[in-house]
Amino acid sequence: MNKLFFRILVLLMSLSLIGIILVQVYWFNSSFKNNDEQFKYHVTQVIGNVADKLEKQELYSFANEVNKIKDSTGKIPKKEDLLQVLFVQRNKKTNKTIVYTNTLTAEDYDMDASLFNKKFSSERFRNFSSKRVTEIYNNNTGIDNNVLGQSIIPDIKIEKTGSLDILNKVQQEISIKDAADALPLEERISKEKLHGLLKKELEEYGVKTKFEYGVLNSGLATKVRSDAFHYDKDASYHVPIFTNNEGSSKYELYITFPHKKKFLLSELLSITILSIIFTLIIIVAYTSALNQLLRQKHISEIKTDFINNMTHEFKTPIATINLALDAIRNPKIIEDKEKVFRYLQMIRDENKRMHAQVENVLRISKLEKRELDITKEPTVIHDIIDDAIEHVNLILEDRKGTVVKHFNAARTTCLINEVHFTNVIVNILENAIKYSPNIPEIEIFTENVKDVILIKVRDHGLGMSKIAQKRVFEKFYREHTGDLHNVKGHGLGLAYVKRIVEDHNGQVYVESEKGKGSTFIIKIPLIN
Repeated sequence: MNKLFFRILVLLMSLSLIGIILVQVYWFNSSFKNNDEQFKYHVTQVIGNVADKLEKQELYSFANEVNKIKDSTGKIPKKEDLLQVLFVQRNKKTNKTIVYTNTLTAEDYDMDASLFNKKFSSERFRNFSSKRVTEIYNNNTGIDNNVLGQSIIPDIKIEKTGSLDILNKVQQEISIKDAADALPLEERISKEKLHGLLKKELEEYGVKTKFEYGVLNSGLATKVRSDAFHYDKDASYHVPIFTNNEGSSKYELYITFPHKKKFLLSELLSITILSIIFTLIIIVAYTSALNQLLRQKHISEIKTDFINNMTHEFKTPIATINLALDAIRNPKIIEDKEKVFRYLQMIRDENKRMHAQVENVLRISKLEKRELDITKEPTVIHDIIDDAIEHVNLILEDRKGTVVKHFNAARTTCLINEVHFTNVIVNILENAIKYSPNIPEIEIFTENVKDVILIKVRDHGLGMSKIAQKRVFEKFYREHTGDLHNVKGHGLGLAYVKRIVEDHNGQVYVESEKGKGSTFIIKIPLIN
Protein backbone atom coordinates (compact mmCIF):
# COMPACT_ATOMS: atom_id res chain seq x y z
CA MET A 1 0.00 0.00 0.00
CA ASN A 2 1.28 3.44 -0.95
CA LYS A 3 2.49 5.34 2.15
CA LEU A 4 0.72 8.59 1.17
CA PHE A 5 -2.56 6.77 0.47
CA PHE A 6 -2.26 4.91 3.79
CA ARG A 7 -1.73 8.15 5.71
CA ILE A 8 -4.68 9.85 3.98
CA LEU A 9 -6.87 6.83 4.74
CA VAL A 10 -5.88 6.88 8.43
CA LEU A 11 -6.45 10.65 8.59
CA LEU A 12 -9.94 10.39 7.04
CA MET A 13 -10.90 7.51 9.34
CA SER A 14 -9.66 9.45 12.38
CA LEU A 15 -11.55 12.61 11.35
CA SER A 16 -14.72 10.56 10.77
CA LEU A 17 -14.43 8.99 14.21
CA ILE A 18 -13.87 12.37 15.86
CA GLY A 19 -16.86 13.72 13.90
CA ILE A 20 -19.10 10.90 15.15
CA ILE A 21 -18.06 11.59 18.75
CA LEU A 22 -18.68 15.36 18.35
CA VAL A 23 -22.12 14.71 16.82
CA GLN A 24 -22.96 12.45 19.79
CA VAL A 25 -21.86 15.18 22.23
CA TYR A 26 -23.90 17.81 20.32
CA TRP A 27 -26.96 15.54 20.30
CA PHE A 28 -26.62 14.92 24.04
CA ASN A 29 -26.37 18.66 24.82
CA SER A 30 -29.34 19.45 22.58
CA SER A 31 -31.44 16.68 24.14
CA PHE A 32 -30.54 17.86 27.64
CA LYS A 33 -31.55 21.45 26.79
CA ASN A 34 -34.84 20.25 25.24
CA ASN A 35 -35.57 18.18 28.35
CA ASP A 36 -34.79 21.20 30.51
CA GLU A 37 -37.23 23.37 28.52
CA GLN A 38 -39.91 20.68 28.68
CA PHE A 39 -39.30 20.30 32.42
CA LYS A 40 -39.69 24.07 32.88
CA TYR A 41 -42.93 24.06 30.88
CA HIS A 42 -44.39 21.18 32.90
CA VAL A 43 -43.43 22.74 36.25
CA THR A 44 -44.95 26.08 35.18
CA GLN A 45 -48.18 24.29 34.27
CA VAL A 46 -48.14 22.43 37.58
CA ILE A 47 -47.75 25.48 39.84
CA GLY A 48 -50.31 27.38 37.74
CA ASN A 49 -52.83 24.57 38.20
CA VAL A 50 -52.07 24.40 41.93
CA ALA A 51 -52.60 28.18 42.28
CA ASP A 52 -55.99 27.91 40.49
CA LYS A 53 -57.05 24.95 42.63
CA LEU A 54 -56.10 26.75 45.85
CA GLU A 55 -58.27 29.73 44.94
CA LYS A 56 -61.19 27.56 43.77
CA GLN A 57 -61.08 25.43 46.89
CA GLU A 58 -61.03 28.54 49.09
CA LEU A 59 -63.99 30.04 47.22
CA TYR A 60 -65.91 26.80 47.42
CA SER A 61 -65.20 26.46 51.14
CA PHE A 62 -66.41 29.98 51.96
CA ALA A 63 -69.43 29.75 49.62
CA ASN A 64 -70.44 26.46 51.14
CA GLU A 65 -70.24 28.00 54.63
CA VAL A 66 -72.37 31.00 53.53
CA ASN A 67 -75.00 28.72 51.98
CA LYS A 68 -75.18 26.73 55.21
CA ILE A 69 -75.79 29.94 57.17
CA LYS A 70 -78.49 31.05 54.70
CA ASP A 71 -80.26 27.74 55.05
CA SER A 72 -80.02 27.81 58.86
CA THR A 73 -81.67 31.26 59.26
CA GLY A 74 -85.05 30.14 57.91
CA LYS A 75 -85.83 33.73 56.81
CA ILE A 76 -87.62 34.62 53.59
CA PRO A 77 -85.38 37.03 51.68
CA LYS A 78 -86.54 40.56 51.00
CA LYS A 79 -86.84 41.35 47.32
CA GLU A 80 -85.76 44.65 45.90
CA ASP A 81 -86.03 45.72 42.27
CA LEU A 82 -82.74 47.13 41.20
CA LEU A 83 -83.17 47.70 37.47
CA GLN A 84 -85.90 47.48 34.83
CA VAL A 85 -85.30 47.43 31.09
CA LEU A 86 -88.18 48.21 28.68
CA PHE A 87 -87.98 47.51 24.93
CA VAL A 88 -90.78 48.25 22.43
CA GLN A 89 -90.71 47.28 18.76
CA ARG A 90 -93.46 48.24 16.25
CA ASN A 91 -93.96 46.96 12.72
CA LYS A 92 -96.13 49.38 10.68
CA LYS A 93 -96.66 46.92 7.86
CA THR A 94 -98.02 44.11 10.02
CA ASN A 95 -99.48 46.46 12.69
CA LYS A 96 -97.75 44.29 15.37
CA THR A 97 -96.16 45.56 18.62
CA ILE A 98 -93.67 43.64 20.79
CA VAL A 99 -93.04 44.84 24.35
CA TYR A 100 -90.12 43.30 26.29
CA THR A 101 -89.37 43.99 29.96
CA ASN A 102 -86.49 42.67 32.12
CA THR A 103 -86.55 43.36 35.85
CA LEU A 104 -83.39 42.70 37.95
CA THR A 105 -84.27 41.76 41.55
CA ALA A 106 -81.97 41.34 44.59
CA GLU A 107 -82.86 38.91 47.40
CA ASP A 108 -81.49 40.17 50.71
CA TYR A 109 -81.35 37.56 53.49
CA ASP A 110 -80.58 40.24 56.07
CA MET A 111 -78.34 37.89 58.03
CA ASP A 112 -77.08 38.95 61.43
CA ALA A 113 -73.39 39.87 61.46
CA SER A 114 -72.90 37.87 64.64
CA LEU A 115 -73.33 34.70 62.59
CA PHE A 116 -70.03 35.42 60.88
CA ASN A 117 -66.47 35.78 61.94
CA LYS A 118 -65.60 39.32 63.05
CA LYS A 119 -63.70 39.85 59.83
CA PHE A 120 -66.97 39.36 57.92
CA SER A 121 -69.04 41.81 59.97
CA SER A 122 -69.33 44.37 57.20
CA GLU A 123 -70.28 41.94 54.48
CA ARG A 124 -73.83 41.39 53.17
CA PHE A 125 -74.61 38.45 50.92
CA ARG A 126 -77.38 38.63 48.30
CA ASN A 127 -78.81 36.53 45.49
CA PHE A 128 -79.75 38.07 42.16
CA SER A 129 -82.62 36.98 39.88
CA SER A 130 -84.41 38.36 36.84
CA LYS A 131 -87.98 38.41 35.59
CA ARG A 132 -88.31 38.61 31.79
CA VAL A 133 -91.72 39.29 30.11
CA THR A 134 -92.43 39.40 26.35
CA GLU A 135 -95.91 40.79 25.24
CA ILE A 136 -97.11 40.73 21.64
CA TYR A 137 -100.00 42.97 20.42
CA ASN A 138 -101.29 42.21 16.95
CA ASN A 139 -103.29 45.52 16.76
CA ASN A 140 -101.25 48.43 18.09
CA THR A 141 -104.05 51.02 17.73
CA GLY A 142 -105.31 49.97 21.11
CA ILE A 143 -101.97 50.94 22.69
CA ASP A 144 -101.94 54.31 21.01
CA ASN A 145 -105.54 55.08 22.07
CA ASN A 146 -105.01 53.94 25.69
CA VAL A 147 -105.47 57.39 27.07
CA LEU A 148 -107.77 56.38 29.89
CA GLY A 149 -105.18 54.07 31.38
CA GLN A 150 -107.31 51.04 30.80
CA SER A 151 -105.58 47.68 30.94
CA ILE A 152 -105.03 46.17 27.56
CA ILE A 153 -104.61 42.40 27.35
CA PRO A 154 -101.83 41.33 25.00
CA ASP A 155 -102.53 38.72 22.36
CA ILE A 156 -99.45 36.69 23.43
CA LYS A 157 -97.58 36.93 26.78
CA ILE A 158 -94.36 35.01 27.61
CA GLU A 159 -92.88 35.15 31.17
CA LYS A 160 -89.44 33.81 32.24
CA THR A 161 -87.86 33.95 35.70
CA GLY A 162 -84.59 32.56 37.06
CA SER A 163 -81.50 33.13 39.17
CA LEU A 164 -78.57 35.02 37.63
CA ASP A 165 -75.77 32.60 38.45
CA ILE A 166 -73.10 34.77 36.88
CA LEU A 167 -73.97 37.79 39.03
CA ASN A 168 -74.34 35.61 42.11
CA LYS A 169 -70.95 34.04 41.47
CA VAL A 170 -69.18 37.36 40.84
CA GLN A 171 -70.75 39.00 43.88
CA GLN A 172 -69.86 36.02 46.03
CA GLU A 173 -66.31 35.79 44.68
CA ILE A 174 -65.64 39.50 45.26
CA SER A 175 -66.97 39.32 48.80
CA ILE A 176 -65.04 36.16 49.67
CA LYS A 177 -61.75 37.47 48.21
CA ASP A 178 -62.05 40.67 50.23
CA ALA A 179 -62.81 38.69 53.37
CA ALA A 180 -60.14 36.01 52.84
CA ASP A 181 -57.44 38.58 52.04
CA ALA A 182 -57.59 39.71 55.67
CA LEU A 183 -56.90 36.19 57.00
CA PRO A 184 -53.34 35.03 57.82
CA LEU A 185 -51.81 32.62 55.29
CA GLU A 186 -51.70 29.68 57.74
CA GLU A 187 -55.56 29.81 58.01
CA ARG A 188 -55.96 29.77 54.22
CA ILE A 189 -53.64 26.85 53.35
CA SER A 190 -51.78 24.11 55.24
CA LYS A 191 -48.38 22.58 54.43
CA GLU A 192 -49.89 19.10 54.05
CA LYS A 193 -52.59 20.27 51.64
CA LEU A 194 -50.12 22.24 49.50
CA HIS A 195 -47.65 19.31 49.43
CA GLY A 196 -50.42 16.92 48.38
CA LEU A 197 -51.60 19.17 45.54
CA LEU A 198 -48.06 19.70 44.23
CA LYS A 199 -47.17 16.01 44.40
CA LYS A 200 -50.35 14.95 42.59
CA GLU A 201 -49.93 17.51 39.81
CA LEU A 202 -46.21 16.76 39.33
CA GLU A 203 -46.91 13.02 39.03
CA GLU A 204 -49.62 13.68 36.42
CA TYR A 205 -47.05 15.58 34.34
CA GLY A 206 -44.41 12.86 34.78
CA VAL A 207 -42.11 14.93 37.03
CA LYS A 208 -41.19 12.20 39.51
CA THR A 209 -38.32 13.71 41.47
CA LYS A 210 -37.84 15.23 44.92
CA PHE A 211 -39.10 18.79 45.30
CA GLU A 212 -39.09 21.52 47.93
CA TYR A 213 -41.69 24.29 48.15
CA GLY A 214 -42.41 27.47 50.03
CA VAL A 215 -44.77 30.46 50.03
CA LEU A 216 -43.19 33.92 50.27
CA ASN A 217 -45.02 37.01 51.55
CA SER A 218 -43.67 40.09 49.79
CA GLY A 219 -40.32 38.32 49.39
CA LEU A 220 -40.16 37.04 52.97
CA ALA A 221 -40.46 33.37 53.94
CA THR A 222 -43.64 32.14 55.65
CA LYS A 223 -44.34 29.09 57.76
CA VAL A 224 -45.99 27.38 54.79
CA ARG A 225 -42.90 25.69 53.36
CA SER A 226 -41.12 22.34 53.31
CA ASP A 227 -38.38 21.66 55.83
CA ALA A 228 -35.49 21.72 53.35
CA PHE A 229 -36.74 24.67 51.26
CA HIS A 230 -34.40 27.62 50.77
CA TYR A 231 -35.01 30.54 48.49
CA ASP A 232 -32.92 30.58 45.31
CA LYS A 233 -34.09 33.04 42.71
CA ASP A 234 -32.22 31.42 39.80
CA ALA A 235 -33.06 27.77 40.60
CA SER A 236 -36.73 28.15 41.56
CA TYR A 237 -40.04 28.32 39.69
CA HIS A 238 -42.75 30.58 41.10
CA VAL A 239 -46.30 31.83 40.54
CA PRO A 240 -48.53 34.28 42.49
CA ILE A 241 -51.34 32.72 44.56
CA PHE A 242 -54.48 34.10 46.24
CA THR A 243 -54.82 37.14 43.93
CA ASN A 244 -57.19 39.84 45.25
CA ASN A 245 -60.00 41.66 43.42
CA GLU A 246 -57.48 44.15 42.02
CA GLY A 247 -55.49 41.31 40.37
CA SER A 248 -52.44 41.62 42.63
CA SER A 249 -51.10 39.24 45.25
CA LYS A 250 -48.70 39.53 48.16
CA TYR A 251 -48.07 35.75 48.16
CA GLU A 252 -45.91 33.77 45.73
CA LEU A 253 -45.56 29.98 45.59
CA TYR A 254 -41.95 28.82 44.95
CA ILE A 255 -40.87 25.29 44.06
CA THR A 256 -37.31 23.95 43.66
CA PHE A 257 -35.86 20.56 42.59
CA PRO A 258 -32.60 19.54 44.36
CA HIS A 259 -32.02 16.60 41.98
CA LYS A 260 -33.15 18.29 38.79
CA LYS A 261 -29.99 17.53 36.75
CA LYS A 262 -29.98 13.92 37.90
CA PHE A 263 -33.65 13.56 36.88
CA LEU A 264 -33.05 15.12 33.45
CA LEU A 265 -30.01 12.90 32.89
CA SER A 266 -31.96 9.79 33.95
CA GLU A 267 -34.42 10.43 31.12
CA LEU A 268 -31.49 10.33 28.68
CA LEU A 269 -29.69 7.49 30.47
CA SER A 270 -30.79 4.51 28.36
CA ILE A 271 -30.25 6.13 24.98
CA THR A 272 -26.98 7.70 26.20
CA ILE A 273 -25.64 4.33 27.38
CA LEU A 274 -26.53 2.75 24.02
CA SER A 275 -24.87 5.67 22.23
CA ILE A 276 -21.71 5.30 24.35
CA ILE A 277 -21.64 1.51 23.81
CA PHE A 278 -21.98 1.86 20.03
CA THR A 279 -19.36 4.64 19.97
CA LEU A 280 -16.96 2.47 22.00
CA ILE A 281 -17.57 -0.43 19.61
CA ILE A 282 -16.70 1.86 16.70
CA ILE A 283 -13.57 3.09 18.52
CA VAL A 284 -12.48 -0.46 19.37
CA ALA A 285 -13.17 -1.65 15.81
CA TYR A 286 -11.30 1.35 14.41
CA THR A 287 -8.26 0.92 16.65
CA SER A 288 -8.23 -2.84 15.98
CA ALA A 289 -8.43 -2.29 12.23
CA LEU A 290 -5.72 0.36 12.40
CA ASN A 291 -3.56 -1.89 14.55
CA GLN A 292 -4.03 -4.75 12.09
CA LEU A 293 -3.14 -2.47 9.18
CA LEU A 294 0.02 -1.31 10.93
CA ARG A 295 0.82 -4.87 11.97
CA GLN A 296 0.35 -6.19 8.44
CA LYS A 297 2.44 -3.32 7.09
CA HIS A 298 5.19 -4.16 9.60
CA ILE A 299 4.96 -7.90 8.84
CA SER A 300 5.21 -7.10 5.16
CA GLU A 301 8.42 -5.16 5.83
CA ILE A 302 9.77 -8.01 8.01
CA LYS A 303 8.94 -10.60 5.34
CA THR A 304 10.68 -8.49 2.72
CA ASP A 305 13.72 -8.33 4.99
CA PHE A 306 13.39 -12.09 5.62
CA ILE A 307 13.35 -12.87 1.89
CA ASN A 308 16.37 -10.61 1.32
CA ASN A 309 18.30 -12.31 4.13
CA MET A 310 17.18 -15.80 3.06
CA THR A 311 18.26 -15.07 -0.52
CA HIS A 312 21.61 -13.83 0.67
CA GLU A 313 22.17 -16.78 3.01
CA PHE A 314 21.26 -19.35 0.34
CA LYS A 315 23.28 -17.51 -2.28
CA THR A 316 26.53 -17.81 -0.30
CA PRO A 317 26.32 -21.61 0.39
CA ILE A 318 25.24 -22.28 -3.19
CA ALA A 319 28.17 -20.27 -4.52
CA THR A 320 30.53 -22.05 -2.12
CA ILE A 321 29.20 -25.47 -3.20
CA ASN A 322 29.58 -24.55 -6.88
CA LEU A 323 33.14 -23.38 -6.32
CA ALA A 324 33.99 -26.56 -4.38
CA LEU A 325 32.50 -28.75 -7.12
CA ASP A 326 34.42 -26.84 -9.79
CA ALA A 327 37.61 -27.29 -7.76
CA ILE A 328 37.03 -31.04 -7.38
CA ARG A 329 36.53 -31.36 -11.12
CA ASN A 330 39.96 -29.82 -11.66
CA PRO A 331 42.36 -32.68 -12.67
CA LYS A 332 45.09 -31.31 -10.41
CA ILE A 333 42.82 -31.22 -7.36
CA ILE A 334 41.07 -34.56 -7.92
CA GLU A 335 44.36 -36.36 -7.48
CA ASP A 336 44.89 -34.67 -4.07
CA LYS A 337 42.69 -36.70 -1.70
CA GLU A 338 43.24 -34.33 1.21
CA LYS A 339 41.93 -31.35 -0.76
CA VAL A 340 39.03 -33.41 -2.17
CA PHE A 341 37.96 -34.42 1.36
CA ARG A 342 38.28 -30.80 2.50
CA TYR A 343 36.07 -29.58 -0.35
CA LEU A 344 33.57 -32.38 0.23
CA GLN A 345 33.40 -31.43 3.92
CA MET A 346 32.82 -27.84 2.85
CA ILE A 347 29.95 -28.94 0.58
CA ARG A 348 28.52 -31.05 3.42
CA ASP A 349 28.69 -28.17 5.92
CA GLU A 350 27.05 -25.67 3.54
CA ASN A 351 24.34 -28.18 2.66
CA LYS A 352 23.75 -28.83 6.34
CA ARG A 353 23.47 -25.11 6.96
CA MET A 354 20.80 -24.69 4.24
CA HIS A 355 18.97 -27.75 5.53
CA ALA A 356 18.88 -26.22 9.05
CA GLN A 357 17.26 -23.05 7.70
CA VAL A 358 14.61 -24.99 5.77
CA GLU A 359 14.02 -27.16 8.85
CA ASN A 360 13.32 -24.05 10.95
CA VAL A 361 10.67 -22.88 8.46
CA LEU A 362 9.05 -26.32 8.39
CA ARG A 363 9.02 -26.60 12.19
CA ILE A 364 7.19 -23.30 12.61
CA SER A 365 4.70 -24.26 9.90
CA LYS A 366 3.98 -27.62 11.57
CA LEU A 367 3.66 -26.01 15.00
CA GLU A 368 1.04 -23.54 13.70
CA LYS A 369 -0.94 -26.39 12.14
CA ARG A 370 -0.55 -28.53 15.29
CA GLU A 371 1.01 -31.27 13.17
CA LEU A 372 4.29 -31.54 15.09
CA ASP A 373 4.41 -34.76 17.10
CA ILE A 374 5.74 -34.02 20.60
CA THR A 375 5.96 -37.07 22.84
CA LYS A 376 7.37 -36.37 26.30
CA GLU A 377 9.39 -38.53 28.62
CA PRO A 378 11.11 -37.95 32.01
CA THR A 379 14.51 -36.48 31.15
CA VAL A 380 17.36 -34.86 33.12
CA ILE A 381 17.66 -31.20 32.06
CA HIS A 382 21.43 -31.05 32.67
CA ASP A 383 21.92 -33.85 30.11
CA ILE A 384 19.91 -31.90 27.53
CA ILE A 385 22.02 -28.78 28.15
CA ASP A 386 25.26 -30.74 27.78
CA ASP A 387 23.99 -32.26 24.52
CA ALA A 388 23.05 -28.80 23.19
CA ILE A 389 26.51 -27.44 24.04
CA GLU A 390 28.07 -30.31 22.01
CA HIS A 391 25.94 -29.23 18.99
CA VAL A 392 27.40 -25.68 19.02
CA ASN A 393 30.90 -26.68 20.15
CA LEU A 394 32.46 -26.43 16.67
CA ILE A 395 31.00 -22.92 16.16
CA LEU A 396 32.30 -21.90 19.59
CA GLU A 397 35.78 -23.22 18.82
CA ASP A 398 35.78 -21.38 15.52
CA ARG A 399 34.95 -18.12 17.38
CA LYS A 400 37.25 -19.09 20.29
CA GLY A 401 34.28 -18.75 22.60
CA THR A 402 33.53 -20.36 25.97
CA VAL A 403 30.50 -21.73 27.83
CA VAL A 404 30.62 -21.72 31.61
CA LYS A 405 28.08 -23.93 33.42
CA HIS A 406 26.63 -23.11 36.85
CA PHE A 407 24.39 -26.09 37.60
CA ASN A 408 22.88 -25.21 40.98
CA ALA A 409 19.59 -27.11 40.60
CA ALA A 410 19.25 -30.17 42.84
CA ARG A 411 16.11 -31.50 41.13
CA THR A 412 16.46 -31.68 37.35
CA THR A 413 14.00 -34.30 36.00
CA CYS A 414 11.23 -32.91 33.76
CA LEU A 415 8.67 -34.37 31.37
CA ILE A 416 10.00 -33.16 28.00
CA ASN A 417 10.65 -34.12 24.40
CA GLU A 418 14.39 -34.61 24.17
CA VAL A 419 14.83 -33.66 20.50
CA HIS A 420 12.73 -30.50 20.53
CA PHE A 421 14.00 -29.28 23.89
CA THR A 422 17.60 -29.79 22.72
CA ASN A 423 16.72 -27.63 19.69
CA VAL A 424 15.39 -24.97 22.08
CA ILE A 425 18.69 -24.74 23.98
CA VAL A 426 20.68 -24.92 20.71
CA ASN A 427 18.69 -22.02 19.24
CA ILE A 428 19.30 -19.87 22.30
CA LEU A 429 23.04 -20.73 22.33
CA GLU A 430 23.34 -19.98 18.58
CA ASN A 431 21.64 -16.64 19.21
CA ALA A 432 24.11 -15.87 22.01
CA ILE A 433 27.05 -16.68 19.69
CA LYS A 434 25.53 -14.87 16.72
CA TYR A 435 24.88 -11.60 18.60
CA SER A 436 28.29 -11.50 20.33
CA PRO A 437 30.49 -9.31 18.10
CA ASN A 438 33.58 -10.11 20.16
CA ILE A 439 34.66 -13.50 21.56
CA PRO A 440 31.45 -15.21 22.81
CA GLU A 441 31.36 -15.60 26.60
CA ILE A 442 28.28 -17.56 27.57
CA GLU A 443 27.10 -18.63 31.02
CA ILE A 444 24.40 -21.21 31.74
CA PHE A 445 22.69 -21.28 35.16
CA THR A 446 20.16 -23.70 36.61
CA GLU A 447 18.31 -23.42 39.91
CA ASN A 448 15.17 -24.72 41.61
CA VAL A 449 12.31 -22.45 42.58
CA LYS A 450 9.57 -24.48 44.28
CA ASP A 451 8.42 -27.09 41.71
CA VAL A 452 10.12 -25.36 38.77
CA ILE A 453 13.60 -25.44 37.28
CA LEU A 454 15.00 -22.18 35.92
CA ILE A 455 17.46 -22.28 33.00
CA LYS A 456 19.28 -19.01 32.34
CA VAL A 457 21.51 -18.47 29.30
CA ARG A 458 23.49 -15.25 29.60
CA ASP A 459 25.71 -13.62 26.97
CA HIS A 460 27.71 -10.37 26.84
CA GLY A 461 26.81 -9.43 23.30
CA LEU A 462 24.85 -6.64 21.59
CA GLY A 463 21.78 -6.78 23.81
CA MET A 464 18.42 -5.47 22.62
CA SER A 465 16.02 -2.55 23.06
CA LYS A 466 12.86 -2.61 25.21
CA ILE A 467 10.69 -2.85 22.08
CA ALA A 468 12.72 -5.79 20.77
CA GLN A 469 12.39 -7.61 24.13
CA LYS A 470 8.58 -7.49 23.81
CA ARG A 471 8.55 -8.78 20.22
CA VAL A 472 11.62 -10.99 19.98
CA PHE A 473 9.54 -14.21 20.14
CA GLU A 474 7.30 -13.19 17.21
CA LYS A 475 7.69 -15.04 13.93
CA PHE A 476 9.93 -13.23 11.39
CA TYR A 477 10.73 -10.48 13.91
CA ARG A 478 14.27 -9.10 13.99
CA GLU A 479 15.53 -5.67 14.94
CA HIS A 480 15.59 -3.85 11.63
CA THR A 481 19.04 -3.93 9.99
CA GLY A 482 18.05 -3.00 6.43
CA ASP A 483 20.33 -4.69 3.89
CA LEU A 484 23.10 -5.45 6.37
CA HIS A 485 23.82 -9.15 6.63
CA ASN A 486 26.58 -9.29 9.17
CA VAL A 487 24.16 -11.02 11.53
CA LYS A 488 22.46 -14.00 9.86
CA GLY A 489 18.93 -15.20 10.66
CA HIS A 490 15.27 -14.94 9.76
CA GLY A 491 13.46 -14.39 13.04
CA LEU A 492 12.22 -17.99 13.20
CA GLY A 493 14.43 -19.60 15.85
CA LEU A 494 13.00 -17.79 18.90
CA ALA A 495 9.42 -18.17 17.65
CA TYR A 496 10.08 -21.92 17.56
CA VAL A 497 11.62 -21.75 21.07
CA LYS A 498 8.51 -20.04 22.50
CA ARG A 499 6.08 -22.53 20.95
CA ILE A 500 8.04 -25.58 22.18
CA VAL A 501 8.46 -24.20 25.73
CA GLU A 502 4.74 -23.37 25.94
CA ASP A 503 3.89 -26.89 24.72
CA HIS A 504 5.91 -28.11 27.73
CA ASN A 505 3.73 -25.96 30.06
CA GLY A 506 6.67 -23.65 30.58
CA GLN A 507 7.53 -19.98 30.11
CA VAL A 508 10.34 -18.18 28.32
CA TYR A 509 11.29 -14.50 28.48
CA VAL A 510 14.32 -12.30 28.07
CA GLU A 511 16.10 -9.68 30.15
CA SER A 512 18.43 -7.43 28.22
CA GLU A 513 20.17 -4.08 28.07
CA LYS A 514 21.42 -2.52 24.88
CA GLY A 515 25.19 -3.01 24.57
CA LYS A 516 25.47 -5.18 27.70
CA GLY A 517 24.11 -8.53 26.55
CA SER A 518 20.98 -10.62 27.10
CA THR A 519 19.75 -13.33 29.45
CA PHE A 520 17.15 -15.84 28.22
CA ILE A 521 15.20 -17.46 31.07
CA ILE A 522 13.22 -20.72 30.71
CA LYS A 523 10.85 -22.05 33.40
CA ILE A 524 9.92 -25.73 33.17
CA PRO A 525 7.82 -27.62 35.77
CA LEU A 526 9.57 -30.54 37.51
CA ILE A 527 8.18 -34.04 37.92
CA ASN A 528 6.80 -34.41 41.47
